Amino acid sequence: MARTVAHVIVEALKDLGVRHVFGVVGDALNPLTDAIRTTDGLDWVGCRHEEAAAFAAGAQSQLSGVLGVCAGTVGPGSVHLLNGLYDAAKSRAPVLAICGQVPLAEMAGDYFQEVDNDLLFRDVAVYRATVTSPDQMPRMLESAVRAAVGRGGVAVLTVPADLGDQELGEDRPARFALGRAVTRPDDTALAEAADLLNAASRVTLLVGRGARDARGDVLRTAERLAAPMVLTLKAKEGFEDDNAYEVGQTGLIGNPAAAHALDHGDALLMLGTDFPYRDWYPKDCKVVQIDVREEHLGRRVPVDVGLAGDVGATLRALLPLLDQVPDRDHLADTRDRFAKWREGQLRLADPAHDRRPSGRLRAALDNRDHAIRPEALAAAVDTYAADDAVFTSDTGMATVWLSRFVTMSGGRRLIGSYNLGSMANAMPQALGAQLWAPERQVVALCGDGGLSMLLGDLMTIASYRLPVKIVLFDNRRLGMVELEQEQAGLPEFGTGLDNPDFAAVATALGFTGVRVTEPDSLHDGVRKAFATPGPVLLDVLTNPDEIAVPAKPTVGQAWGFALAKAKEILPGTAG
Repeated sequence: MARTVAHVIVEALKDLGVRHVFGVVGDALNPLTDAIRTTDGLDWVGCRHEEAAAFAAGAQSQLSGVLGVCAGTVGPGSVHLLNGLYDAAKSRAPVLAICGQVPLAEMAGDYFQEVDNDLLFRDVAVYRATVTSPDQMPRMLESAVRAAVGRGGVAVLTVPADLGDQELGEDRPARFALGRAVTRPDDTALAEAADLLNAASRVTLLVGRGARDARGDVLRTAERLAAPMVLTLKAKEGFEDDNAYEVGQTGLIGNPAAAHALDHGDALLMLGTDFPYRDWYPKDCKVVQIDVREEHLGRRVPVDVGLAGDVGATLRALLPLLDQVPDRDHLADTRDRFAKWREGQLRLADPAHDRRPSGRLRAALDNRDHAIRPEALAAAVDTYAADDAVFTSDTGMATVWLSRFVTMSGGRRLIGSYNLGSMANAMPQALGAQLWAPERQVVALCGDGGLSMLLGDLMTIASYRLPVKIVLFDNRRLGMVELEQEQAGLPEFGTGLDNPDFAAVATALGFTGVRVTEPDSLHDGVRKAFATPGPVLLDVLTNPDEIAVPAKPTVGQAWGFALAKAKEILPGTAG
C-alpha cells in the first residue's frame, strides 16, 4: 500500500491505541476517511455536528487515557469543532483534531470556505500546524501527538485538500516515545509543609481530580491528620465510595457540612485541585497546596507552602513527617453534619415527600402542582443504575442533582463539562463513552436546554445502535440561569422553553422513548428505561420551580430570591 500522508496518520493512530475518529465527512477529509475505511481496528464515527464529534473524542480521552481524535473539513467543518475542543483543553484531555484546508495553491487567497486554522485554534491548542509538504510527515504528526499527550491538551493538525493522498518521500513509521515524569518537591519544602500541618489542630483536605491516582495515599493522609475531606465535583469519581472522611462538595452545588469543614479548619491541605471559586475558600487559614502544575500554586487562594509535584509521590514523602492527630472532633463533627444533611436530602428525594406533613409546607412554596422533584429522579437513577455505569451530566441543574444524589460507588465513572461549563455536552460525551465501553451502561443526565442544542446527534446514537440511556430533567426552563437571575433579585426572563414531547421525538429517531409525568410512576419509568435494550430516552417532567439551596445561603441571596419572586408574580414591580 502506498504510504500517503493520510495512511501514515491512520496507521499511527491505530498503533497508539486509538479506536475511533469522530467527525463529519467532507472533501478535504476524503483521503483520511478512505484510509480509515480500508484499515481494520480503527473506525470512523459519522456525527451530525462536529461539536458533538469533539465532545465525544474528549470523553474517550478522559475515560481511557488514550488520545482522542476528531476531524472537521474545510472552514465551517473545522469551526464547528471549536467548542468541544475548548472543553477538552479545559479538562486537560489529550485530543488530536485533524482539520481540512483548501488546496495548497489557493491558501491565503480568500478561497471558498477558507479559514486560517492556525489562527482560529491559537487559543485552544497546545500545538497547531499546517502540513505543506509530504516530507514533513510523520515528524509533524509526532510533534502534534507528543504535545497533546505530554501537555494534556489539544493539538490541531491541518491537512490541505490536495495533500492527504500524496506519497511520502521517507518510508518510516511514526515514533512517539511517550512517557510521564513523576516528580516530588525537595526535602526542605516537605519539612516546611509538615511543620505547618503538625502545628494545626483542625486540618481540612480539599481533594480534586489530580489526586485520583493517589487514593490510598490521600486516605492515609486524612487518617493521620484526622481531617474531613471536601471533594471537588471531579473528585467524586475515585473518592466518594467507601470513604470515612468524605463530606461532599462545596460551592453552589455543595452542602453545609463541606462549607463548615472549610470554614472551621485552621489549616487547609489542597491536593490536585484548582477549584476556581474563591468565595468558598476559608479566609483565616494556613494553606498547603500540592499540584503537579507549578503555575496552579496559589492562584485561587494565598498559599503558605506550595509543593509542585505528583500528589501520590509527594504524599508518600510527606506522610512520615506528619504527626498522628489524636483529637478527632473536627472530623467527627463534620461527618455528623454531613450525615444529617444527607438524611434530609434523601427525605426530599422520596416521590411521596410532598404528600407527607413534613413536605407540605415546602411544596406550598416551590411545588404547588406536586410535580416530580428532580431530587427524586436523581436518587432513582442512583438506585437503578449499574455499579459500573459511566455517567455524563449537562452543565446546570442536572449536575447539581447528580452531585447530591448520584454516588460514584463501585466502578462508576463520571465526566462532564466541569471546567468549560458548556451546554449540550452530556449526550455527545455519552456517545463517545459508549463506543469506548460497549459492554457498560452509559447514562447521560441531560437538561432540556442542553439536549435540544445538539439534538441531531441522537440520530448518531440511534444509527450505531448504542445502548445509551438519556435521562432528561425536563423542567421547561434554563434552570441554572433562572436561579442565577432570581438570586440576584431579577425576575425570570428568557429562560422558558417551549418543549416538544422529547420521548416522542426520540421514538421517531429510533430510540425507545419513555415519558414520566407523575411522581408515583417515577421508579417504574426509571426501571423500564434501564432494563430496555438499545438506546432509550427517559423524558421526566420535573418541577420547574425547584429551589436548590446552596451550601452557605446568604441573607442577600434569600432577599434577592424573594424580590425576584415578587417581581414575577406582582404586576408593576419590574422596575
